[in-house]
Amino acid sequence: MKRKKKWKKKRMIAAIVIVFYVLGIVSAIDAIMTARTPQGAIAWSVALVSFPFVAVPSYVVFGRSKFRGAVEAYEERKEEIDALIQEFHANLQPWNVSAEGRHAHFEAIRNLSGMEMTRGNSAELLINGEATFDSIFAGISQAKDYVLVQFYMFHDDGLGRQMQQALIERAKAGVRVYMLYDEIGSKGLPKEYLDALRAVGVQVSSFKPTQGMHNRFQLNFRNHRKMVVVDGVNGWVGGHNVGDEYMGRDPDFSPWRDTHVRLEGPVVTQLQAIIVGDWYWATRELPKVSWQPRPAEGCDVEAMIIPSAPTQRLETAGLLFVTALHSARERIWLSAPYFVPDEAVMKALELAALRGVDVRIITTGKGDSLPVFLAALHYIDQLRGLGIRFYAYQPGFLHEKVMLVDDDVSTVGTANFDNRSFRLNFEVTALIADQEFAKEMQAMFERDFAHSEPIAIEALDHKPFWWRFGVSLSRLAAPVL
Repeated sequence: MKRKKKWKKKRMIAAIVIVFYVLGIVSAIDAIMTARTPQGAIAWSVALVSFPFVAVPSYVVFGRSKFRGAVEAYEERKEEIDALIQEFHANLQPWNVSAEGRHAHFEAIRNLSGMEMTRGNSAELLINGEATFDSIFAGISQAKDYVLVQFYMFHDDGLGRQMQQALIERAKAGVRVYMLYDEIGSKGLPKEYLDALRAVGVQVSSFKPTQGMHNRFQLNFRNHRKMVVVDGVNGWVGGHNVGDEYMGRDPDFSPWRDTHVRLEGPVVTQLQAIIVGDWYWATRELPKVSWQPRPAEGCDVEAMIIPSAPTQRLETAGLLFVTALHSARERIWLSAPYFVPDEAVMKALELAALRGVDVRIITTGKGDSLPVFLAALHYIDQLRGLGIRFYAYQPGFLHEKVMLVDDDVSTVGTANFDNRSFRLNFEVTALIADQEFAKEMQAMFERDFAHSEPIAIEALDHKPFWWRFGVSLSRLAAPVL
């Protein structure tokens, strides 16, 4: 009897081993057919065939490079969505800026984003948490019809409860309120926090990337966007999430350095479309909002919204950086809390420097991830000797995602300078073409440079072997950081 049980157990183990190796071979074929790069295809296929017990589960979660299900979601209400898209473009058409006379790089950005440059806008630079959330809460308190709130991260802390009460107050006043959050970013958000919102009529949803029979393991994608729209008139976008650390209340990372922008005008209609699209994916519902753009009084700033997502055929976030680097004639200053660029961005940085462009990159001097911090040093080292200036922000954690190109083009958004933002995250960027706004950005950068230390990459040569080895090892993980 015992021998029979042992034999059955061995047969079961053998069957499991065979299944894993078969799945490894099948997955390796899939990786060869679909992986984004030859290096990725080689790495996955070797691992899947050699170590299927570990590699197969990893591939199920991390192997998918494109977010699936968006087409099926669109088909569910195709006619209604097509009508809204038509209305959206028709209403914005009078506010679109002609591409005539503009640099060809603007046409590339237009084709990348599917959006037009619009006029009739205002843009207010919001530096750090107090200015940002004072502006957002003031805007929410004035909402008359609806509020759309979407953040990657909500915490049940001081700022989180302040946001909760602001939304509850508007809902009680009869305003329609929608709140969308990312499951991973808002991990740990208690049920009681959400129940209090729902009890007064706030419509709340997580992003739900795993919807659909074939998407159950679609866990490696994040909705990293941070946006607010009030009545289709005012909008906010930038680097802040809803948590006390963003107000500089975390002693380990304080003072927190971040940037948002407040927008008014037709460009807000574009920002609203991004939130509505994300809400539709999560809930299969389309909020009733105004698609009639309203210009900002007394202002004529040109601006556009650039969404990027793993649903798109092209890697919009990465290509936006490449386009900006290639378009720069005199200057490109950017903030990169996570400096882990891919090969295309590295080449664009090299070419910009060789053209004589003033390239300055400010990163955080106080990292929240050691592998990312070490990987950044590898890439900085690769750009040694080209005249690119790197700075480490000293007072606290620098988290902003901003860029200044020459004297007239600025971006404020949510995309980091890394593989995750380039390829796996849902991100959004506001592009503002205005010389006065660019002057404000320049002044902000100069203050940040003054509070930073130049990174002397030559000092890496004098570090102990284990440190230099750690830098080289960390960059191997760059594709998944």
